[in-house]
Amino acid sequence: MLKFLIADDHPLYREALKGALKTEFDRVTYLESDSFNSTVNVIRNNRRLNLLLLDLNMPGCDNFYGLLRIKQTYPDLPIAVVSATDSIDVISQVLEFGADAFIPKTTPTTDLIIALKTVLDGEKWIPEHIKKELVEVNSDTLEIAQQVKELTPKQFQVLRFIKQGMMNKQIADHLSVTEATVKAHISMIFKRLNVKSRTQILVAIEKLQLD
Repeated sequence: MLKFLIADDHPLYREALKGALKTEFDRVTYLESDSFNSTVNVIRNNRRLNLLLLDLNMPGCDNFYGLLRIKQTYPDLPIAVVSATDSIDVISQVLEFGADAFIPKTTPTTDLIIALKTVLDGEKWIPEHIKKELVEVNSDTLEIAQQVKELTPKQFQVLRFIKQGMMNKQIADHLSVTEATVKAHISMIFKRLNVKSRTQILVAIEKLQLD
């Protein structure tokens, strides 16, 4: 029996999606999660998972970060991103960063089923009307994405605080650690992203559209 994980922080949407899928995929075990951490826990405890339907904006996902980390840890897990956005830039990056499908939440049930069957067959899927508009993500952005997914969760937290304009002491207070620990995290971020200043970090974050 197949196993699908629906990862979305809105319980009503999870139920609606599950109901739509059951019209075709009735012999499937449906698992659910509502945050990045709970998604990772479900995946870890269900190694024979056949498909992840992932919302980019769940708590902890921070747009592309959740996708990058999951794909890094579980490269063979098919991932269909289900999102309310239909931004061409976002769709392009989602596919380049490892998703096997991009499915707008407005997609009709018939197309949704076709999309998931396509992914389960080992192919990628995007809506027909979007295919012509897709642009390739430039190589610089892809390189930054690879570097960001190597950050630890704590380093990524520090990265987000830097974007918010926090100084080291403020970050230390938020994380309940010493300033020396924050400086060590920042040093590793500089090294992994191959940058030398906070300004360069902000440029990198902007390219990935990280919150």
